[in-house]
Amino acid sequence: MEKIALGIFAHPDDAEILCGGTFSLLRKAGWEVHIATMALGDKGTAVHTRDEIIRIRNAEAKKAAELIGGTYHSIGFEDVYIFYNRETINKTTALIRRILPDLVITASPADYMLDHEITSLIVQTACFSAGIKNMDVKEEPFEPIPFLYYCDPLEGMDKMGKMIQPSMYVDITSEMPIKEKMLACHESQQSWLLTHQDSEYILAMKRFGEKRGKESGTKYAEGFRQHLGHGYQHENILKEILGDSVIIKIS
Repeated sequence: MEKIALGIFAHPDDAEILCGGTFSLLRKAGWEVHIATMALGDKGTAVHTRDEIIRIRNAEAKKAAELIGGTYHSIGFEDVYIFYNRETINKTTALIRRILPDLVITASPADYMLDHEITSLIVQTACFSAGIKNMDVKEEPFEPIPFLYYCDPLEGMDKMGKMIQPSMYVDITSEMPIKEKMLACHESQQSWLLTHQDSEYILAMKRFGEKRGKESGTKYAEGFRQHLGHGYQHENILKEILGDSVIIKIS
């Protein structure tokens, strides 16, 4: 049976920025890949109506996932209004139960904005809830809890400017061309982010990948930390799958 990896992030393009290279490697290793977003991307524009930008960003996210043979899902909440509550936990748990992932990757628990941090909390609970019987979710529970990994925060720092160091790196040097193409699918964001956040988008992604590469002795890398709390699986499945592409940080 084909193994399944699921990324759940706040917005369309988050996965491509933070772990697109790793998802490409997983797909090449024979894994089924799904990328989901909590939000619709409805605030990521200065020119389009809400309905227009939702359609545009959904199409961009779908196209990006399909570049590596992946599938895109939207959980359907609004940008800026991602809350840790019954509805978000139930809908995210339902998605996890439908997809039945062995491995889940999500946003850093500490990041520059709350949409990312709250998404991280929701996914942590939803993974734990995948096997809980009496949830208000129609999909059947399953065990064990999926392996759970956190990506780097954007630019590798939290909202106080503190650097968050990964515990492992994935060498994505071979995948940078496809990662760049995946991110380039999100055309609607390139001009908006340059105006709103003074971010050169693809160039900024490559610069940070280069930074992580230097730290790990590669050209380009993505950083991760594994959730190792009680009840979660502790084997490093990324290392088992990707072998020498995963560099463990030695403290």
